[in-house]
Amino acid sequence: MIYESAENWRAAGEKRVLLFGMSGLGKTYLANLLRDSGGWFHYSVDYRIGTRYMGEHIADNFKREAMKNPFLRELLLTDSVYIASNITFDNLAPLSTYLGKPGDPAKGGLAFDEYMARQALHREAEVAAMLDTTRFIDRAREIYGYSNFVCDTSGSICEVVDPEDPADPVLTELSAHHLMIWIEGSEAHTEELIRRFAKAPKPMYYQPAFLEAAWDDYLASHDVRPDKVDPDDFIRATYARALAHRQPRYAAMADHWGVKVCADEVARVKTAEDFTELVARALEAR
Repeated sequence: MIYESAENWRAAGEKRVLLFGMSGLGKTYLANLLRDSGGWFHYSVDYRIGTRYMGEHIADNFKREAMKNPFLRELLLTDSVYIASNITFDNLAPLSTYLGKPGDPAKGGLAFDEYMARQALHREAEVAAMLDTTRFIDRAREIYGYSNFVCDTSGSICEVVDPEDPADPVLTELSAHHLMIWIEGSEAHTEELIRRFAKAPKPMYYQPAFLEAAWDDYLASHDVRPDKVDPDDFIRATYARALAHRQPRYAAMADHWGVKVCADEVARVKTAEDFTELVARALEAR
């Protein structure tokens, strides 16, 4: 790790951290807080995915839908309108919309093959966006004068790396330039995440083998054809299963590559100084 002790961390003139864990436990909360403190550059992996690597796919998806409308079709064909996503750090809906959900097309579902193809594109984009962090550390320092850097990762980071492999290329690169910090949730947090997701299910990235097994199990248990699957019901069922799948992967990332903090502790962080002390305690506890 780039900071070997709490004292080393506190004294560091450049503090560089990478936050990982399930969406909804405080990654973006901390990143926004640090950015707003004035001394930190905030790099959002999801934003980078949606703008640099998936932006054209997202815009083309919008255009396909617009071409189904005769009025918009004519405007598009004559270059009379411009269609693009308005993705932001706090609104990643364009990226989620592109990923989509498999199932009944009458309910907005995608054919499973198309869904998996989009998942594969996301995987490539996520790996590339994470590897971009090294360049952005240099850019933040050289262009903007930021010495402190926080990388706000996607919840699916654990799906695209192998935390048990000491030579994993992505984790090797990331850990060489950041202190990797897992925000660990409790059982109560997990229940709350599932409750929130059930109310507003959103597309996510999962490993291909995991998704294929979840899809086959759903078709068998519900005795339904692929084109009749309720897309929201499928991803609700998959989400709870995914939390159990991801937990040991996050834990292995923290054990082998970084440190961990509790989501309850994160919620109590109100200043950049609070964050410095939170990380110091995590280093002391390691």
